[in-house]
Amino acid sequence: MPAGLLQKATAIATGSWQVAIVGGPALGGIAYAMSPGAPYTIMAVCWLLAGLSIGAIAIGQVAAEKEPATLASLFAGVGFVRRSPAILGTISLDLFAVLFGGATALMPIYAHDILHTGAWGLGILRGAPAVGALLMTLFLAHHAITRRVGIRMFQAVIVFGLATVVFAFSHLMGLSLIALLIMGAADTVSLVIRISLVQLGTPDDMRGRVGAVNFLFVNASNQLGEFESGMAAALLGAVPAAALGGIATVAIALLWMRLFPTLRDVERLE
Repeated sequence: MPAGLLQKATAIATGSWQVAIVGGPALGGIAYAMSPGAPYTIMAVCWLLAGLSIGAIAIGQVAAEKEPATLASLFAGVGFVRRSPAILGTISLDLFAVLFGGATALMPIYAHDILHTGAWGLGILRGAPAVGALLMTLFLAHHAITRRVGIRMFQAVIVFGLATVVFAFSHLMGLSLIALLIMGAADTVSLVIRISLVQLGTPDDMRGRVGAVNFLFVNASNQLGEFESGMAAALLGAVPAAALGGIATVAIALLWMRLFPTLRDVERLE
């Protein structure tokens, strides 16, 4: 595989996802204004087209011999991740960074009580991280990160944490939007490198199982992160909860740099 090709493809896929995040609710609102049942009809048609598109993908030659299904094979992906420091560090960094960096879950509180804006302002705040992520994916799709990718990933997580702290203390709509844009862009840099590292560092016969472990970690971190932010806001208030979350994200990135030097020293994605 040519150097940087997977990274660029990952950026394009991430960009498509961000377009869907931004455009989907808007198109859904327009469709609902036309007819309450229209969004569901369009969604069903899109799911059907997606299924047909997936079914049309040509699959290469598959080995005839398959590993028998056992309890050991079921958890083989977990075992492989535990034995691979770089992949373990990559996946666990995402888990803990997102777990404590879920300040976006507090946006309704910030919009109403801190920034004193209405529904339109909340909508802009919600879309800002996706816009920042989309802009970064457009850049990465043309300019792959070719050197010191390990340290770049940690730097992106640190920038995400610092931007979260800025958002936490901001009382200005403009500054909050800038912080959210930076958060989205930094998260995309980290995401693209993480996905590329896991894909390129996993053998073909283990890629599906390792991908399942990664998928579990990613989804768990998003849901648990929002729960953690809500609990912290209920106990400490929205501003301290968001600020501590950003500080914890920076601290985790610095700690992981020491715990996983192999990951920190990754030079190229090849």
